[in-house]
Amino acid sequence: MTEQASMHLFSEGRPSIKGEPERIVFQNGDNGYTVLMIHIIETDEPVDGKEITVVGYFPAVHLHENYQFFGRLKNHPKYGQQYEAESYHKLLPQSRTGMVQYLSGDLFPGVGKKTAEAIVEKIGDNAITKILNNPSCLETVPKLDKEKSAFIAETLLKNEGLEKILIGLSDFGFGSQLAMKIYQAYGDETLETIRDNPYQLIEDIEGIGFQRADELASTLGITGNNPARIQAAFLYWLNECAMNDGHVFMPYEETIQAAGKLLSVPGATVSEGDIVRELDALEEDGKLVLEGEDVYLPELYYAEKGIVTGIQKLTEQTESSDEFSETEFLEALGKVEEKLSMQYAESQQKAIRQAIQSPLMILTGGPGTGKTTVIRGIVEVFAELNSLSLEPKDYDSEHPYPVLLVAPTGRAAKRMKESTGIPAVTIHRLLGWTGGAGYTHDEDDPVEGQLLVVDEMSMVDIWLANQLLKSLPEGMKVVIVGDEDQLPSVGPGQVLSDLIQSQAVPVVRLTDIFRQAKGSSIIELAHQIKEGSVQDVSLPRDDRRFFPCNQGQVVEAICQIASGAEKKGYQPKDIQVLAPIYRGNAGIEKINEALQELFNPGSDQKRSLVFGDHIFRVRDKVLQLVNNPDDQVYNGDIGEIVAIMKAKETTDKEDTVIVSFDGIEVKYLKHDLNQLTLAYCCSIHKAQGSEFPIVILPIVRGYHRMLKRNLIYTAVTRSKEYLMMCGDVEAFNQAISRNDVDLRHSNLTKKLRERLHVNLEKDEDKTIKENL
Repeated sequence: MTEQASMHLFSEGRPSIKGEPERIVFQNGDNGYTVLMIHIIETDEPVDGKEITVVGYFPAVHLHENYQFFGRLKNHPKYGQQYEAESYHKLLPQSRTGMVQYLSGDLFPGVGKKTAEAIVEKIGDNAITKILNNPSCLETVPKLDKEKSAFIAETLLKNEGLEKILIGLSDFGFGSQLAMKIYQAYGDETLETIRDNPYQLIEDIEGIGFQRADELASTLGITGNNPARIQAAFLYWLNECAMNDGHVFMPYEETIQAAGKLLSVPGATVSEGDIVRELDALEEDGKLVLEGEDVYLPELYYAEKGIVTGIQKLTEQTESSDEFSETEFLEALGKVEEKLSMQYAESQQKAIRQAIQSPLMILTGGPGTGKTTVIRGIVEVFAELNSLSLEPKDYDSEHPYPVLLVAPTGRAAKRMKESTGIPAVTIHRLLGWTGGAGYTHDEDDPVEGQLLVVDEMSMVDIWLANQLLKSLPEGMKVVIVGDEDQLPSVGPGQVLSDLIQSQAVPVVRLTDIFRQAKGSSIIELAHQIKEGSVQDVSLPRDDRRFFPCNQGQVVEAICQIASGAEKKGYQPKDIQVLAPIYRGNAGIEKINEALQELFNPGSDQKRSLVFGDHIFRVRDKVLQLVNNPDDQVYNGDIGEIVAIMKAKETTDKEDTVIVSFDGIEVKYLKHDLNQLTLAYCCSIHKAQGSEFPIVILPIVRGYHRMLKRNLIYTAVTRSKEYLMMCGDVEAFNQAISRNDVDLRHSNLTKKLRERLHVNLEKDEDKTIKENL
């Protein structure tokens, strides 16, 4: 499509503003988001005056050149009338005078007016467009040497190339923001990449699914039983099953049927034979793995296989010189009890003994059963028996710390450190996660240490579990800790549950309740939820309440509860609202907006920053949404905004937000703010691994798809002191009655049993079944 044809498509029947940029107010070099002040030349939009601010994604703009912008007028609450451009293009000069001025302008140093006149005279009307379409036409201009011809053509292509790509993407139906994402992924090869394989967008560009890519492919003539189309449907569906539902594999017949459903659109008939053919082709190319009747994405197949190998390696470690007699163990335990001024119960002693004598052990139990106390005991007794110091100052890079405590999230690691007095880090940090470059530790460069304790294992997905296991050195002792009744990982798999069910690893289950001297009704409720038998939850207790209200009243009820807690001296950081969905009148977004106004209302004296639909203010409680290894903050970490600086106050020349995560200050430029969201209310998944003095938990029928026993159990167990529920008691009861959990497709249990030759009748003693 020629540029003139593209421009015709742009102009036909669409309101626009033609103007000349006079000032670039702001431009983000990373994503092209730009704020321009333009002088209006012509428009059919109802604008006020002859100047207007235009905002959008258009990095290739130059001052004092003419552009046409297409979009919509909006009134910004702070900056007034603006034009939000969805697309744009440069208005190339068409008159001979204009073309001469353009070619002899600042973009073309060394090209004088006489040379420009010679080019226009020889090439004729639309000279610039002709050069863009066929640079060799410059060879016909008298006395224009090859070097200068190449310079003119390259400069034109450089300055117009991005615009042509964005115009091409607009012709494909992509808005400016998504177009910029695509351009950033593929650069100058953008249009060629899309034409060659539009389905590549599904894998590379967030926000593009199979249907969108398939519509685009159809315009390019890729329809029906085209192999690329069928293969893309398989890969898309399997990835969705893994990332949305946590499945490690999918059954063969279900996979065939799902692909057929995706491919069945009007005018596109695909036979089952065609579908089977392409599934086989994907297997041949190594893009899928078929194992019996199970279909895997390769990265999930090899992660599952790697975990089996890692567990086998650990369990088959030969008993070494660290075997200790019962007398030695009891002597060491006594010294630890004296040091900590406590006495371990018999069940806790058995758990510590099992950990000391096993190369790998799983410690599980509900809230209040003393998992943390046992972890401290394991570490201290291990150190005593092996004559190890637990003082970090006694170690350096040549003599690494012998005990490694890790957890999936920063907050969970912090809890471990506070409760044990031992340094603890996230699993990502231990393994040297570097973002796009992956991990620094693996089987060729293992971590260093003698004992590893992994807490909150229920949150660890199959990829991270595999990476951790293959990064362990020979002879390391491992203790895995977690609550098998909590939610499974956000990512694929159910590793903790599968390990326990396999009976290939010794398991210690703690059942006696120790915390708060058995006096916590929250812990009592949690255990009732786990058993699916809850007494009347509406009966008030000293540490919990249930406030009945309908869905439309939930936000108001939450604000009243939070306000009451604040009046009693609790800070916003102590009060955590947990909800299972984001949208709707009782969703996370609405609750956050209301709580922000309650806890941190805006004022002329308080700095704020608008980003998309959100307003961030100094003192706001915020949640990190992605792993950021460079700054050592990770998905799920909660911090507080301590400063907001305007662009003119910073060396980056961009609005900046500073967030404190437990004293660690992290800088976010405005374009990075998609990594943050308000955290007065967060999802139950995001709260896993954390505890809060007060938890407010709304439960209404509108959450129906998410209301399951393990979800409510996980939310309730986040509360340390007070649990305040509101909503519909019947919705709570329905959730508790639904125990349709652990429906994820995984072969880890089966493969562990096969590889480690587990005989379920003879080896049941591998799971310690006493009431520990």
